[in-house]
Amino acid sequence: MNSRFILGLLFVVAVLLVASGALFTVHQTQQALVLQFGEPKSVIAEPGLHFKVPLIQDVYYYDSRILDLDPQGQDMSLVDQRRINVDSFARYKIVDPLKFYQTVLTETAFRDRFGNILNGSVRDALGRTDLADVLGAKRQDVMNEITQAVSRRAEEFGIKVVEVRIGRTELTADTTAATYNRMRSDRMAEAADFRGRGQEQKSRIEADADRERTVIIAEAEKESQTLLGDGEAESRRILNAAQGKDAEFYAFFRSMEAYRGALGDGTTMVLSPNSEFFKYFNKMGK
Repeated sequence: MNSRFILGLLFVVAVLLVASGALFTVHQTQQALVLQFGEPKSVIAEPGLHFKVPLIQDVYYYDSRILDLDPQGQDMSLVDQRRINVDSFARYKIVDPLKFYQTVLTETAFRDRFGNILNGSVRDALGRTDLADVLGAKRQDVMNEITQAVSRRAEEFGIKVVEVRIGRTELTADTTAATYNRMRSDRMAEAADFRGRGQEQKSRIEADADRERTVIIAEAEKESQTLLGDGEAESRRILNAAQGKDAEFYAFFRSMEAYRGALGDGTTMVLSPNSEFFKYFNKMGK
């Protein structure tokens, strides 16, 4: 009795083991590839409970969601020979598990191989582009070129490329220093040009001002000489008129002018009191 019970229990356990080996579950985020002795038998994309031949067939699971591929960043040269650091990434989906298995077997191997393809496509596209296009309005055209190049290789891996992006683009340390020095030289040359043009304009303004000053002074001197001549002529006319009316007063006036011109501060003259020069002084005492 005990032997029968033990045998029956062993049979039940064996049946359960075989049954458990024949059942497998595909989740909603998965797709399964069934292999028999390494040969593909079927691809299962529907989630749920499925059957396989135990001990003969194996199941490989692959993610059915959109996945990310973020290879190691790389240094590369642009068409203008400037070097930049580029970090690119892609989003993809496994659409043919059988081809994916036959090509790379695992997602880890795929990331290594397709990461190199992505970096190579980025390097080829940016090698024909300058920095202004990468950072400017032509960036989308560059991204479309990279996406097309990567998508052409996607079919052989059983995947579909959903999106390709360049996440980070920056100059290397050497290129940054060289760019800074070139910009500094350009600004210094521009400043020197501004200073040169400013000095030229200053010299031109000073020359114009000196020329205008010379003209103004010359015209002022001319006008002063004209006024002086007119004044002297008027003075002579008045004196002549005065002489004609009163000769004695004219003589007296001329003597006063002579006294004013000759007898300044600190002037010493030795003359006889009876000198003609002092005749009006002598008359004042009488």
